[in-house]
Amino acid sequence: MKRFYFVLGLIALVIFSCGKPKQEGNLDEALTSPAKERNIREYNLDVEKEQARDRTPCDTIAFQQYIISEFPAGTYLVEFDKTFTYSVPKPAVLYYEEKGSLYIFAAIAKSKEGERPVETKNLVGYESSFINLDSTKLGTAFFYLSLFKCNSDETFRQIWEAEIPIHGGFNSMKMKTWKERNKKIKFVELNFEAGIISGHRNYNYFLVDGLERPPHLMETYEGLVHLRQLRNVNNDRFPDYFEYLIRNPSLEIYDSIPFYWDTTKSLYLTERNKRWYRKY
Repeated sequence: MKRFYFVLGLIALVIFSCGKPKQEGNLDEALTSPAKERNIREYNLDVEKEQARDRTPCDTIAFQQYIISEFPAGTYLVEFDKTFTYSVPKPAVLYYEEKGSLYIFAAIAKSKEGERPVETKNLVGYESSFINLDSTKLGTAFFYLSLFKCNSDETFRQIWEAEIPIHGGFNSMKMKTWKERNKKIKFVELNFEAGIISGHRNYNYFLVDGLERPPHLMETYEGLVHLRQLRNVNNDRFPDYFEYLIRNPSLEIYDSIPFYWDTTKSLYLTERNKRWYRKY
């Protein structure tokens, strides 16, 4: 009798062990299924629609529905960092009016094809800034700043899209004005946490050719021993910057290098060394 119970228990253990990998596989499939993640977003948006009291044309709810419906699965509106900007996550969008038209600047993340869809919570804040080192387990996000226009029939039209050269650490987005001598240029500043340099990076998109033309990208940053600041080097219509050299561990600035935008080469160059250049 004891032998019978022993054999029965052994059979049960084998059956349980064989079934476990299948359950894990189904869970992984759910996490990587574009259709399922789209359904979840649709459900959450429906709940938000029911709770909304005052709706306006082309509001954030309508815009989120547009992104879900018109863009491939795995494409998201990025959210502001709730630990810094808001207590409740809100879509990273800026509404802007010009000449009687309503425009929407939006920070958008697209999942890398062939990998699991990214989750917006893994793209925002200080901890996510380290995703640049290894993002394979959580998926890889490609960030974009996009401009949309609200049409008269309350639909949306995409005007342009500009890549943001980073994969995580999003914090905030603001509209600013660069005032330098006779210049007064609007630009969108996207702030990203940068744990690797113990600081942050700003990707600044200057509307040098007007609102509906693709913007000009220029990066600034500030870290423990890294510093680049917006400056006017050659007094043209493009923004320039200074890179500062900092001693470690004294944190003393001992030199600065001016970089200016070369329109013929589409690069940032410096007279200090002809071989030095920056893409943005």
